[in-house]
Amino acid sequence: MSFHESSVSFELEDDHILKATLRTDDEEEQESVLDLNSIIGNDNGHFCWGGVNFQDSASSIELNTEGEDDIPVLRAKLISMEGEEIEADINLAERISNDNGNLVFLSE
Repeated sequence: MSFHESSVSFELEDDHILKATLRTDDEEEQESVLDLNSIIGNDNGHFCWGGVNFQDSASSIELNTEGEDDIPVLRAKLISMEGEEIEADINLAERISNDNGNLVFLSE
């Protein structure tokens, strides 16, 4: 299950730290953090899962919720290899889950 479906709240700190209050299997609330720089990279101006340090080549970073299901979407301007700023987004619900109150990256 994506983390946002079982979260009480979530936010982005320092442009790369996902901080969430999640429900555990016992319905308790637990805080968890995940450094997005350790799982998301910049592939020539596009976010990529399994990369690293997207923040080093990004500006205007923000986390929004979108749609009826409040899908968490990370948006930024990423620098391409040609030095161009490209607007990019990535759906964090695709690969970040809640494992009994802990944010985890689903590698595949």
